[in-house]
Amino acid sequence: MRGFPAPTCPLAEPLVAAILETSWALWSALGSTVALAAAVWASGHAVIYKRDPRSAALWVIVIWLMPAVGPLLYVLLGINRVRRRASALREHRLGSSAGTSAEAPGPCVPTEVRLPESLEGLAALVGRVTALPLVPCNRIEPLVNGEEAFPAMLQAIREARRSIAMASYIFDGHGIGGQFVQALAEAVGRGVTVRVLIDDVYVRFSRGSAFRPLQRAGVPVAVFNPPLVPARLQAAHLRNHRKLLLVDGRLAFTGGLNVHAPYWCPEAPERAQRDLHFRLEGPVVQQLTTVFAEDWQFSTGETLAGEIWESEPKPTGTTPARAIEAGPDESLDRLRWVFLGALNAARQSIRVWTPYFVPDPSLVAALSAAALRGVEVDILLPARLDHPSVQWACMAQIWQVLEHGCRVWLRPPPFDHSKLLVVDEHWTTFGSANWDARSLRLNFELNVECYDARLGNQLARLFDQVRATARPLTKAEVDSRSLPVKLRDGVARLFAPYL
Repeated sequence: MRGFPAPTCPLAEPLVAAILETSWALWSALGSTVALAAAVWASGHAVIYKRDPRSAALWVIVIWLMPAVGPLLYVLLGINRVRRRASALREHRLGSSAGTSAEAPGPCVPTEVRLPESLEGLAALVGRVTALPLVPCNRIEPLVNGEEAFPAMLQAIREARRSIAMASYIFDGHGIGGQFVQALAEAVGRGVTVRVLIDDVYVRFSRGSAFRPLQRAGVPVAVFNPPLVPARLQAAHLRNHRKLLLVDGRLAFTGGLNVHAPYWCPEAPERAQRDLHFRLEGPVVQQLTTVFAEDWQFSTGETLAGEIWESEPKPTGTTPARAIEAGPDESLDRLRWVFLGALNAARQSIRVWTPYFVPDPSLVAALSAAALRGVEVDILLPARLDHPSVQWACMAQIWQVLEHGCRVWLRPPPFDHSKLLVVDEHWTTFGSANWDARSLRLNFELNVECYDARLGNQLARLFDQVRATARPLTKAEVDSRSLPVKLRDGVARLFAPYL
């Protein structure tokens, strides 16, 4: 009745409290059990599957220091789904080359290439890891900086008659990039078949990408590997870092140069950032065409085949060459094996020219061993990088090669993005790959190797000219860094695989 308190049971409140307490204890026990099981699983996975013992140890420490959060972090960031996803994506690529056979050079190409005895083992190694032949009769021309490369590339686009295929990690829609957009649109207008591929990471996170301008101009353009939610974080590592321009199936340009405004300053060439690019003619162009065709088919589903994409190999030069395609799928570690083979094959000299130098222990050991056996090892780096964290990681471990006799040179600004390796002034490789974990394990990269004393000597002389403008980095200078700087550099090195 109204005004009278509701009847209560003296045992109700203690009973409810006991039930709640028991439930909480059960849930806590269950949560602890699940957290323990997750930590055991995650740490076991790291111990079994992490190739680098330092990485495995670091993840085990993180997992057990934070048992509730550590396993989740490991699942999101530690498991190499990059390689697994890349392998799955590769299954959707071409089962065979795009109407061409990279392993059948054609009637104009000799079946054998004569090499110096010291390089025969290296040629065999690269042949086995790439499953591609070394094809002779190529013409390779170095193009120094955007000042030489961009006009040559634009001229080739304007002279194209059948087809143009272009891939770039960075492709600006303004400045020099705007000139490329206009030239490609004009090629479409005169009936040339054009395909352009840009990496999704740059398109998604840059306001200046050429993707929309190309679309508006009627140029067929696609992005490589757009990440899908919820795997966006991991898919962002699957970057197509290749730089490639193919014209009429007979002419190719490749190297380290992006279509990027900082590399083009005709009014003040001394301010432009530096890079190396190359013009290629001959049978090796078929191999480069196959690489682009696979990437395009994977990205769009369209197979590039037919006469407009194919060209009969013609002997246009004297350089034996071979494409080296690498990525985080079945071609994982391919470039690392090539670099190791080249360093071990060296007898007189090694010249390394790279913007990002954070090699793994095996490459550090190979460089150091070469210097210890009397090989002259020179490493040319920018004095100031565009990514400070990479420079910090580099400084944290550069002492390892300096203490064994390798010479390191720092080129003053503007930034130098060149990528080149010359061994004994006879063997060279150039392309998109850097000396860091991202290039050697995460990115899709494209290099070309050449066996030619004339080309090797030309590039060695170019290297030496640039080295003459650089200053040497000594171990004493590295050792003299202050303690806070050493700590900063050491922490950056821990994250080297993700820089």
